[in-house]
Amino acid sequence: MEIAFFAGRVIAGIYFLTNAYSHLVKTNQLAGYASMKGVPQPKLAVFVSGILLLLGGFSVLFNMYLPIGIFLLIIFLLPVTFLMHAFWKEKNPHIRSTEYIQFMKNMALVGLLLMLLGVLSPIGF
Repeated sequence: MEIAFFAGRVIAGIYFLTNAYSHLVKTNQLAGYASMKGVPQPKLAVFVSGILLLLGGFSVLFNMYLPIGIFLLIIFLLPVTFLMHAFWKEKNPHIRSTEYIQFMKNMALVGLLLMLLGVLSPIGF
């Protein structure tokens, strides 16, 4: 079980860190997309979300301050999921389907992060 937990942490940490890299290096491109979705101050939003991903990703990867890292990742995922992947607003079936997949993926990540928090402590913190 320890090996599985370690492997899961590494995979998840790298996932969040690669997303942080995209947010921090491709800020202008992602800000354009965020602007299209109606996100206020898109450049700032992309930068702040990159910082949340970076801190949360390092926390998961290195098993340091894990409850705080999980909290930061959930703070990132919830607004992004509902603002950027609002599939119910899309008229185009292809775009709607893509946004639905992204929405559900993010909600699954939130669920897994909450489970991880539960594994760490029965009361969460």
